Amino acid sequence: ERVLQVYKIPYRREANVARRAAELLSQDRLIGWFQGRMEFGPPGLACRSILSDPRFVENRDRVNDAVKFRENWRPFAPSVLVEKADRYFQDFKPSPYMILSFWADKARAHEIPAVVHVDNSCRVQSVARETNPRYYALLEEFEKLTNVPVLMNTSFNLKGDPIVCSPKDAVQTFYTSGLDDLVIGDFVVSKK
Repeated sequence: ERVLQVYKIPYRREANVARRAAELLSQDRLIGWFQGRMEFGPPGLACRSILSDPRFVENRDRVNDAVKFRENWRPFAPSVLVEKADRYFQDFKPSPYMILSFWADKARAHEIPAVVHVDNSCRVQSVARETNPRYYALLEEFEKLTNVPVLMNTSFNLKGDPIVCSPKDAVQTFYTSGLDDLVIGDFVVSKK
C-alpha cells in the first residue's frame, strides 16, 4: 500500500481479493497477480504471475501481444486445483512446480483451449490449499463463477525482463504492458 500511495496510484482495498480477482478474470481481463514472498525458479508459480481466463483461446494471443511480446507458438501453463486436475489431464500426478506435462483430456480440452498446446499437451501447475492458500482461493472463486477450476498462468514479466520482484517492479510492468488490472496484496489497481 505504501508504494501505491507514494506513486499516487488510485487503488481499492478488497475484503476478499480472491473473489474480486476471480470476477475480473471471468470478465476476460488480464491480471498481474503479486502476492506474498517471491518464488524461486523460471515459471510464475502464482506469487508473481500474469493470469487470464483459459476458456478463450484468444487469450494466448492477447497475453503475447499485450504483455509477453514473445513467439506465438510458445504454450502457456494451466494452474488447476489439485483435486480437480484429473478431470482435465490424463494420468495426472500432482505437479506443483509446473515441470511436468500431461495430455489434455479429449472430452474437456475444449473448456480450456488457451492452455492446451497444439499437440494436446499441457505443462500443468497443480495448486493445493496448504501450499498457496490465496491462489487456491482464487481458483475456487473462479470455479464458482465459471465452473472451471483452471487459470492460464505465466510469469509476471515482460519479454527479456526478470520476473517482477518488488511492488515497484509490479507497478512499472503493469503500466508498461497491456494488463488490465494489478492485484497486489489486498489491493486492486485497474486501468480504465
